[in-house]
Amino acid sequence: MAPTDKTQTQKKSGRSAISDVITRDYTIHLHKYVHGATFKKKAPRAVKVIKEFAKKHMGTEDVRVDPLLNKEIWKQGVKGVPHRMRLRISRKRNDEEGAKHNLYSYVQAVNVPTTKGLQTQVVEEEQ
Repeated sequence: MAPTDKTQTQKKSGRSAISDVITRDYTIHLHKYVHGATFKKKAPRAVKVIKEFAKKHMGTEDVRVDPLLNKEIWKQGVKGVPHRMRLRISRKRNDEEGAKHNLYSYVQAVNVPTTKGLQTQVVEEEQ
């Protein structure tokens, strides 16, 4: 008799992502992600890494980058990407007509004097 696979027979008991509208602050170590990249591709790779990071940590397919964050990455040129950045990632509802995904993530830069010792924090929304 063949062993039964329990993952196929049991239903996943996950929580609804719609109710999970949340904002968190993260510190990302960009230097290790762009290490070894060609000089002319460091800043574009940093943008891609930030999008992948947000997708992984927020669980959304649609990730939008703030123009000021893009400016912050490119501030020192294509090969002068900051070593660490503090990011504020917000998971929001997508209210557009005919939207493919119910939620999207919006990534912004947070100005901090130093990134040393900062942990992930849940940010309370000011409305």
